[in-house]
Amino acid sequence: MWREIQRRNFTDWKKLLSFLELDKNSDDILKKNAFALNLPERLARKIEKGRWDDPLLLQFLPTKRELEHNERFVIDPVGDKHATKTSKLLHKYHGRALLVMTSACVMHCRFCFRQHYPYEKEQKSFEKELAQIAADSSLSEIILSGGDPLSLSNEVLGDLTHKLSAIPHLKLLRWHTRFPIGIPERIDEGFLSILQSSRLQTIFIIHCNHARELDEEIIKALKKIQHLGCPVLCQSVLLKGVNGDVETLRALFEALVNVGIMPYYLHQLDRVQGAAHFEVPVEEGRMLIEQLRARLPGYAIPSYVAEIAHEPSKTALHPF
Repeated sequence: MWREIQRRNFTDWKKLLSFLELDKNSDDILKKNAFALNLPERLARKIEKGRWDDPLLLQFLPTKRELEHNERFVIDPVGDKHATKTSKLLHKYHGRALLVMTSACVMHCRFCFRQHYPYEKEQKSFEKELAQIAADSSLSEIILSGGDPLSLSNEVLGDLTHKLSAIPHLKLLRWHTRFPIGIPERIDEGFLSILQSSRLQTIFIIHCNHARELDEEIIKALKKIQHLGCPVLCQSVLLKGVNGDVETLRALFEALVNVGIMPYYLHQLDRVQGAAHFEVPVEEGRMLIEQLRARLPGYAIPSYVAEIAHEPSKTALHPF
């Protein structure tokens, strides 16, 4: 079912602009690019018709601003290359490693820090990665990322989860996904069974940047994960024109905690090539966090962090 829904994603900019009642002759559209338009229909329906500056649209529409040169914005802003142990295994931080599961994603965010990542062109087994993980007893947590791990079939995910569960020193399995925001139908009974059958404690982290991305069906799908005893957290990226003001952030974090989803990280934009127009200065970000502290309880405010290449952890930008 979810695969059929995914096939309805907008991948043609002309069709998207027609759907949104926008001028298809706009000179600002980046008509040909390697990181193509990919937007779920569910999100497109939430974009205000006729509005070029809608905060949801800005996250996904390729524009010529991506061609602006800024020497501070690079292909590998977070040092993935330096942390590569195999083509699909990254090990940056003590006690945990990350599996780059696939290049496929439910949507293409224009600020994605892995849009230039050298993914394997064909999906292969994870045997090499599993052997490395099994041999390193310092690891207690594995992070499943991509792309988006939920782009893969339940058969692939179930097999991998089963094999990870068999490694004695592992305790935690963390999922990083944007899939439920675009296609909540992906949280089907087969996937829930995978989570339920694993001995590993599951931590499920979604990516959401604006309260309007959420809806009742998305929350209902995430509640099913919560009911299995799996904490659901959210990470967001601070983005100019999208959520770079206190009221938009307040509305997002309130919407999350009201349904039991804990704001985890507010990321300073990773300086990936083509995304400079999304950057909010760090000092503005710090002021936003300070303003949020006067409006929200402490548990509703995420850690404001940056990922700096070669550092041993995320860097806190606003210590409490």
